[in-house]
Amino acid sequence: MPSIRPENPFHGESALCGKGLGTAPGPVTVEDVAGLGWRILEGEVSLPVAVLRDAALQHNLAWMRDFIAAYGVELAPHGKTTMSPELFAMQLEAGAWGITLATAPQVRDAYRHGVRRVLMANQLADRGNMAIVSALLEDPGFEFCCLVDSAANADALGAFFAARGQRLRLLLEIGVAGGRTGVRDEAQARAVVEAIARWPQSLALVGVEVYEGVLKEEAGIRALLRRTVATLQRLRAEGAFAEPRALLSGAGSAWYDVVAEEFAEAAKDPGARVLLRPGCYLTHDAGAYREADARIHASNPVARRMAQGLRPALQLWACVQSRPEPGRAIVGLGKRDAAFDAGLPLPVLHHRPGEAAPRPAPEHWRLAAIMDQHAFLDLADDDDLQVGDLLCFDICHPCLTFDKWRHLLRVDEAWRVTGAVRTFF
Repeated sequence: MPSIRPENPFHGESALCGKGLGTAPGPVTVEDVAGLGWRILEGEVSLPVAVLRDAALQHNLAWMRDFIAAYGVELAPHGKTTMSPELFAMQLEAGAWGITLATAPQVRDAYRHGVRRVLMANQLADRGNMAIVSALLEDPGFEFCCLVDSAANADALGAFFAARGQRLRLLLEIGVAGGRTGVRDEAQARAVVEAIARWPQSLALVGVEVYEGVLKEEAGIRALLRRTVATLQRLRAEGAFAEPRALLSGAGSAWYDVVAEEFAEAAKDPGARVLLRPGCYLTHDAGAYREADARIHASNPVARRMAQGLRPALQLWACVQSRPEPGRAIVGLGKRDAAFDAGLPLPVLHHRPGEAAPRPAPEHWRLAAIMDQHAFLDLADDDDLQVGDLLCFDICHPCLTFDKWRHLLRVDEAWRVTGAVRTFF
C-alpha cells in the first residue's frame, strides 16, 4: 500500500479550535503548529492538554512492524482508536496494509483524508450505511470489505448493491456462543455462504474474520482461532472464495500475540493473506494494555527477543487548581478530558513552573474521583504540591480519551510542541 498524505477538501476543517492550544496571531492549522514554538512547561499552552510523545510513537510503530513481520502476517490497525488522519498516515507509511474501521461514517471520514484500503470490522446492516459505502465504491481505486454473519443480511446486501450495479466484498464472521456477532456453528456458516452465492453479481466472499476479544481465557481464544482457520481452509477447498487470495483477519489490542501464533501457519499459504487489527499499540496505555504487554513479554518468544515493549505515548497535562484541605488537591482535569471506564488517569510527573524539568510524581498520589472538569487527587498532608503546579497523567484507555479531543499536540522529550494531529469522531 503506498503511503498517503492526509487530504482535506473541506473548507475550514484544518483550522484547530477548542481546548489545548497556545496563543497565535490568527487561526492555527495542523501545518502551523510545528513553527509556533509552544512549550508545555512554560505555560504557553492552555491546560488541560492531550499530548503525543514523538519518541514513543516512533518506537511503537517500529515495534509492532517488527513483531508482525516475525510471524509473516500483515497489519491493518484499527483506526477507531484515534480517528486521526495524521496518525493513519504514520501507520500506513510504517507499512500497514490498510486501516480497519468500525462504522460507515468512520470509513467515509478516512476516505476523505486519503485512506484507500479499508477493512470494516463490523456488519453493514441498515440502508443509510449501505448508501455511504455505495457512494465510496463509485471510486474504483477504493478497496473495501466488511463482515456478514447471517443469510438475512447477505440477502439484504445483495439486493441493495445489485440495484446499484456494484459488488460488495464480504468476510464471513466467526463468533462464539454468548459472544458478540459472528456465526456460532457450521450450519450458520453454510447458510451465510449459500446466501452470498445467490448474489454472484453483487456480493463476493473474500475471506473469514474473527474477534477473539469477546473471550477472556487463552484456551478458549485459541480454540476459536483454530476454528476460524479451519473454516477458511474448508471454504477454500470448496472453492467458495471469489478471489485467489482469501483474507484471514483477527486480533484486537489485548491478544494479538496469540492470534499471530495461531494464524502464522495459514500466512505461509500463498492463497491466504493474514491481517491483524490491533489499534491501541500506537499510543499504548497504563491500564489494560500495559497488563497485556506484560503477559505478552512473559509468554511470547518473539516479544522476549525484542526486549523493551510498547511505551505509553498519550499523556495529559493539567494544572493544580486548589489545595482546599490537607491530603487533597483539585486538578483541572475531568471526564471531558480523559477515559474513566477502565481506571482513572495516573499521575506520573510533577512540574513546578520555573524549575528545569519535571520530577516523578510520588507513587502514593492517586486520583480518587473525577467530575466533568475536576479531578480529586489524594496525597499526604505534608506533600509539597502547590496551586499552579503542573501534573502529567498516563491514561488507562486510549480509545475513550482520543474521542474527547478535536486535536492532540505532538511533543519532544523536552515537552516542546512539534506538531499536532486532528481527530474526527
